[in-house]
Amino acid sequence: MELQRGRSFLHRCAGSGDVVHAGLVVTLLIGVWYAQALEVNTGKVNFIEVMNGSSVLLPCTYASCIGIKNLYFNWQYKDNGTMVKLCEATIPAEGVEPNVKIYHERVEFVGSSKKNNISILLHNVTFEDQGEYICFARNPKERERNHSAIFTLYVVDELKEVDNTLTVIIVSVLGGVIGLIILIMVVKAVVLAVLSQVQEKKACVIAPPTI
Repeated sequence: MELQRGRSFLHRCAGSGDVVHAGLVVTLLIGVWYAQALEVNTGKVNFIEVMNGSSVLLPCTYASCIGIKNLYFNWQYKDNGTMVKLCEATIPAEGVEPNVKIYHERVEFVGSSKKNNISILLHNVTFEDQGEYICFARNPKERERNHSAIFTLYVVDELKEVDNTLTVIIVSVLGGVIGLIILIMVVKAVVLAVLSQVQEKKACVIAPPTI
């Protein structure tokens, strides 16, 4: 009876071990899947402030560990909750330039598939252009997963002047401290040199003459 209980316990442990191993495998597969997934990026700063009437670059790049094939992308503008398509295209393969369809008269495609770049340029910006711009991409090689990044545009009459007073003060203080440290080191070196010469002269005076 005890032997049967021991065997059933071992079987349960083995079964639970299989479950753990299966869970680890699934976790690793999910990690690999996400590592291979397409990434869409609008840069380190996802917003910009521009003057009314100027032109502005809306940046967007993509990257994929397993490459692309028939990569579809578009740019959309969120206008009071309604998505307005600005342009779209399909990149057949890596390094092949797309035939971009433009749906906005002031939009220009300035990207290049050779640089994984799908950025656009918006000319003659108006206050109505202010808002969120979505860069969207889908790579069929990754089971049609959708990816997007948002870039926010702010339009102003004039750009704010940056107050550099604090920066100037900090740089001045640091420069003064560094200069003081250098001065102390120079004075210390001079004092040590003078003391060394004085000690040498004393040694010569004290030392008895040789016969």
